[in-house]
Amino acid sequence: MALPPAGYLDAASGQPLNPGAAQALAAAIDAGWADPVRLYRDGRRAALLLEAARESVASRVGARPADLVFTGSAAQALRLGLTGALAARPGPLVISSVEHSAALAQGDAHAEAGGEVRPIGVDRQARVDAAAFAAALPGATLACLQAANHEVGTLQPLADVVAACEQAGVPLLVDASTVLGRLDPPEGWSILTGSAHMWGGPAGVGILCVRRPTRWQPPLPHDERGPELLSVPLALAAASGLEWADEQRQQDAVRARSLTDEIRSVVARDVGDVMLLGDPDERVPYLTAFSCLYVDGESLVLGLDREGYAISSGSSCVADTRRPSHVLQAMGVLTQGNVRVSLPFGVTDDTVRGFLAMLPGVVRDIRALVQASEGGSR
Repeated sequence: MALPPAGYLDAASGQPLNPGAAQALAAAIDAGWADPVRLYRDGRRAALLLEAARESVASRVGARPADLVFTGSAAQALRLGLTGALAARPGPLVISSVEHSAALAQGDAHAEAGGEVRPIGVDRQARVDAAAFAAALPGATLACLQAANHEVGTLQPLADVVAACEQAGVPLLVDASTVLGRLDPPEGWSILTGSAHMWGGPAGVGILCVRRPTRWQPPLPHDERGPELLSVPLALAAASGLEWADEQRQQDAVRARSLTDEIRSVVARDVGDVMLLGDPDERVPYLTAFSCLYVDGESLVLGLDREGYAISSGSSCVADTRRPSHVLQAMGVLTQGNVRVSLPFGVTDDTVRGFLAMLPGVVRDIRALVQASEGGSR
């Protein structure tokens, strides 16, 4: 297995191409460069490769090939999924308060256009209230819930929400970006979105699956959609990357869970004045997050970067990560000083333990600077 760069602990933002994706991309650049809608030989070959990629991903997520399209990102897939469903069947939208910013933005656009949005809150672990979600469904035309939270890793009560949506006859859009290639794919969805870079595929590829007979209207004009705008090599790399990740994920999950358990334990013991975020048990195995009191999250990221370690801070799904996290605000916890550690495939024990050895000293140094600054301003 190709190893990620030493010190890299931000898989949830992206990770190096896994071996399956890297090998497929190298081969597809030579074989799949032509326009797949053209009738000449190279175009037909590209179309066959694109269809093979579609069939491969569809089989891994529980969809039919005809129900799946590749998009330019997971955010685009979310926007298209929500917009198309609400255009086909206008009405109230039920959505959790900790969804990806792209989903929340579409909810805001729906409200601004006169539609009704029914936001559902979460507890201090970022878990949605399944009973409140179910109670909001009558009369709704679409529901939206992530499989797991992208900032703190908490798994959502998806089975309960799926059952409630089926009983109410409301289609459910599931954002599966955080779990695809790392855990079993969700079941019971009407619309599914995902992101290739989260499973070690290439950046710039998302997936959107719309199960029939879900009502969905393509929100883009005809000349702005279709395979002619898709990079066939990237689609093939995404498909092969998901195949590789699925073959590794059970073994990887056990190891990643052990390492993130160690991170949570050591951070609580050695850092001091720290709040562990997310459910300690019901969470994705490769991701954990915490907030350090009296420490600015960006300062901590930069301090660790100088020591060779890459983690993330702030809201994980907005361009300006200095903005307070809407997830932590919804949880009702400290929104400053939060950081997220997410393990890429192939991360070494040395990287994780080196990070844990370095972290307390970096935190102490930042706190000392803050105290000195506050003392000097008096």
